[in-house]
Amino acid sequence: MEIQKTAIAGTLESSDAQITVEPAENGIELTLDSSVMNQYGRQIREAVLNVLEELGVENGKVTVVDKGALECTLKARVECAVFRSCDISEKNIPWGGIVR
Repeated sequence: MEIQKTAIAGTLESSDAQITVEPAENGIELTLDSSVMNQYGRQIREAVLNVLEELGVENGKVTVVDKGALECTLKARVECAVFRSCDISEKNIPWGGIVR
């Protein structure tokens, strides 16, 4: 899947995360800002990159602003942002069916 335009999913509320995806060339450029960076930064980075890999995203700029979201929330936000960037979020998507 290719990121075609800038898209955002999530909020900046406590226990949530805001994910922004933008088109780019030269692989994945991940920027992570988290209130729990010292404790969970590595796991957050791994979860985001795993979802991008499962969706087949090879290029893009991804910005994560995490406010203590659970891993399942992070995965859902990344999935939603990527789908929105491709204009397929309105179609009959089996939400939660692609990313495990």
